[in-house]
Amino acid sequence: MIYRNTVVSFAGAAALCVTMSGAFAFDESKYPDLSGQWRRVATGAARYDPTKPDGLGQQAPLKAEYKALHLASIADQKAGGQGLDTAYRCIPMGMPRQMSGTFPLEFVVTPQQTHILFELVIYSTRRIYTDGRAWPEEEEEPTFAGYSIGKWVDTDGDGRYDVLEVETRNLKGPRTFDATGIPTAEDNQTVVKERLYLDKADPNLLHLEMTTHDNALTQPWSATKDFRRQQKIRWMDSNCTEGNNHVLVGKEDYVVSGDGFLMPVRKDQAPPDLRYFKGAKK
Repeated sequence: MIYRNTVVSFAGAAALCVTMSGAFAFDESKYPDLSGQWRRVATGAARYDPTKPDGLGQQAPLKAEYKALHLASIADQKAGGQGLDTAYRCIPMGMPRQMSGTFPLEFVVTPQQTHILFELVIYSTRRIYTDGRAWPEEEEEPTFAGYSIGKWVDTDGDGRYDVLEVETRNLKGPRTFDATGIPTAEDNQTVVKERLYLDKADPNLLHLEMTTHDNALTQPWSATKDFRRQQKIRWMDSNCTEGNNHVLVGKEDYVVSGDGFLMPVRKDQAPPDLRYFKGAKK
């Protein structure tokens, strides 16, 4: 089902909020206009570095043990499996992968927080705190989207913010950088730093500079992603769980066929362990 203009912008609503004295509580003119629907500019498979091919073409600076895991993931996918990618099970992709732009996204800007909403429901909504808070002293429950603290910056001194700087920590796993299974480290100590800003010559072009620090990497990995504001907004109902015919049994992936029976995904794949079922009657 297609929804036309059904996503209400909370930014506009925030601009109408007034204080008890009647003064406006949110001056939109101080912030860049990020309204509307944004789609990635790069074509092909969504990837961490959109300037390079996916998979091994990404040239991810992986440590030897994690490069081996990536190679094994690619080999498993070529054989019909899913490798290290867990998105087929509708598990959230998490940061930094969810900012690769597989589906359209929307920004909702308020003074205290900037929200990033995603059309695909398995993407965790991002809440970037811009209220000047410090990192929590007490340990928070990790999430796939992580805990993000941001700061609006006026880089040219004209009295208007033009860059949002963000740092994201406290992530859970498993996560990968892309669909081929470029892995993040198992310790989940990932830190993602971002700079978001509109192109000075084209206000409908958004740049996202991203650097990921992760213990699977030999060095921080940086990339720039570009998004284009859409002239015609069409929001789709993209629900990962609807019609998903994958079935995970133990560590093995199977699929349900059109006639409702369990099928293998790889050649010579063993059937699932049926130890809790009585023998089938003939």
